[in-house]
Amino acid sequence: MAPARRPLGTTVKASVIALAAAGFIAPGVVAAPFTDTAAAASPAAVPPPLAALQHDRLASGVDLYQGTIAGRPGADHWTVTVRANGAQLAAEQDAQALAERLRGAGFGARTERVDWPSGADRSGLIGVRVRVGEFGARADADAQRQALAAAGFDGVSEWTGADGAPGTGTARVKVALVDPKRYGGALKATYGTAVAGREKVSDMAAGEDALLGINAGFFVMEGKDGVPGASAGIAAYDGELQSAATGGRVAAVLRGDGLRPEFKKLSTVLRVRSGKASAVVDGVNRVPGLVRNCGGVGGDAPTQRPQHDVTCTDPDEIVEFTDELGTATPAGAGLEAVIDANGRVRELRPRGGDVPEGGSVLAGIGDGASWLRTHARPGGVLTVQRQIKDERGRTVELGPHDDIVNGGPELVRDGKVAVNYGSDGIERVGDRSFAYTWGLKRNPRALLGIDRQGRMIVVAVDGRQPGSSDGFGLNEAAELMKSLGAVRAMALDGGGSVAMTVNGKVINSPSDGTERAVGDALLLSR
Repeated sequence: MAPARRPLGTTVKASVIALAAAGFIAPGVVAAPFTDTAAAASPAAVPPPLAALQHDRLASGVDLYQGTIAGRPGADHWTVTVRANGAQLAAEQDAQALAERLRGAGFGARTERVDWPSGADRSGLIGVRVRVGEFGARADADAQRQALAAAGFDGVSEWTGADGAPGTGTARVKVALVDPKRYGGALKATYGTAVAGREKVSDMAAGEDALLGINAGFFVMEGKDGVPGASAGIAAYDGELQSAATGGRVAAVLRGDGLRPEFKKLSTVLRVRSGKASAVVDGVNRVPGLVRNCGGVGGDAPTQRPQHDVTCTDPDEIVEFTDELGTATPAGAGLEAVIDANGRVRELRPRGGDVPEGGSVLAGIGDGASWLRTHARPGGVLTVQRQIKDERGRTVELGPHDDIVNGGPELVRDGKVAVNYGSDGIERVGDRSFAYTWGLKRNPRALLGIDRQGRMIVVAVDGRQPGSSDGFGLNEAAELMKSLGAVRAMALDGGGSVAMTVNGKVINSPSDGTERAVGDALLLSR
């Protein structure tokens, strides 16, 4: 008999899911058999980790599984992590010295080693954290933190379920399996009404009458980092490039109906030509001089390598704006060349103004402004050449219905866990805490993959909700996708952006307490 069907959006406690490799399940626990008759007809149809979860068939070829993955009961507690110079991890010698100072002040400090997880491109020690106390309630941890502050120490109250230690933590998961052989719809990327500006996944999904929706790529949150709502990494919709690549970070290429995503590490090569003269175009639809997540081209500081959640700068740039921007171009120093649909320069103007319908604007600062002033003469022709390259240097061509969404890092390659903290910008040179707090610790995650049967796997994991759902570390997310049969997988934007919708309604619990407006989304059409 098939398990009783529960209302969509509820979860089932399923601490028996076979995810020991991810550290959530005590050894020796076996998942209960799944008895759905459609799944039983094909043993490979339902990956074992989904067997104990609530199952809802949204449409032919679209199955949704929901439940909770949990570690050992009572394994988690509140504690206070004492920071050194604002960092949660320190070098071993520095951590030991901090612990000794705490003990000298009368606090029972302990040190805990944090190593890179298996399946990462790094190994060995990341750093050491220093902690005081174990508490059943946050209020008690906060009281300890205040006592530490009075003694001159900088502490933060933390729930250990978010640490990522094996056998701990809780995670509410939503997993959609989409079989392109049986589903007649399509997966499309959308920026909503305009490239600039932010919209909720539920609004975009409702507007398109989408069966399923999930947040997609990284985007600019605040004006100090660029154009709010614009992608912070490569993005293309209906074959048109709307944001340049972040130097080799992974992206999902959706061709045709989008149900068979291709995972590629992409870069972009953009140039503008005027006769025999040419210049580099540094970006698309972003503030000249500001490169969110870094990974740009030529002269960027402090680095041209990807650096997640860092805004690099460049004083000499040319940036293209498309007519899908949906707002005026950013004002500031430099100048702009306004280009019509035929590539002719209408005018040179100060920065800040409308993009002509069917045309574009090239904004220049520093040397970029000088090049435009010399070569972008009204009535003349400017040609912008755009190329997308994969990690082998091959050109990635886009058809009129193809999309690209950014994200990162890559999680699974050739069926194996393959998380590259270095090339994906998660590891920051000189800052051992960022990869730990953003990558190793448990957070909300949105994941996309494809399995050996060619099915698409779409996952939303709630997090940052102590005692309810902690989320996944990146390597735990990779282990989950591998256990679901993924041969390729990547992370999409995570944190407070994570939202999965069914029929336009949010079915997960966003960590902000309410759904966040995002830059773009992936929508499964009917």
